[in-house]
Amino acid sequence: MTGNGTGDTEALREEIRRTRVELGETMELLAAKADVKARLRESAGQAKERMREQAALTVSRVRGQAAQKADVARVQAYEKGAAVRRNPVPWAAVAAGAVATVIVLLVVRGRRR
Repeated sequence: MTGNGTGDTEALREEIRRTRVELGETMELLAAKADVKARLRESAGQAKERMREQAALTVSRVRGQAAQKADVARVQAYEKGAAVRRNPVPWAAVAAGAVATVIVLLVVRGRRR
């Protein structure tokens, strides 16, 4: 302690100033917690962002799967084309049978009218 008491007064004023700052910060935090609308908006914004991220991941995954399936279909079509070129007789027979079926159906249908 000092003899004139000014040191104690200044220390006390500094402590009061710090206490006011802390109290102000505490009040701001309490006000933020009490602001339900703002908290709901923030929560909705976070949910919206999560949904966007999920949608982007899903689109990416589906595109990857589609590209993979397209590649598989392309390879299978090439293999079938090669098989037909190697031995076209069975495929020609299937095509002729399909044409004959269509002709028979047209004739039967024409007789009914």
